[in-house]
Amino acid sequence: MARFPEATERVLNRKVCMKCSATNSVRAKRCRRCGSKELRLKSKEIKAKG
Repeated sequence: MARFPEATERVLNRKVCMKCSATNSVRAKRCRRCGSKELRLKSKEIKAKG
């Protein structure tokens, strides 16, 4: 992923909408795109390319 912890923090600390897959800030209560309340934290697991 990113080389710097600050960059990794900025990329991974997000919420993802379950309806439209938009990324939102970690403080969000509703999706910025569709207004849904169905938000989850982005997966912190780094997936291998391949």
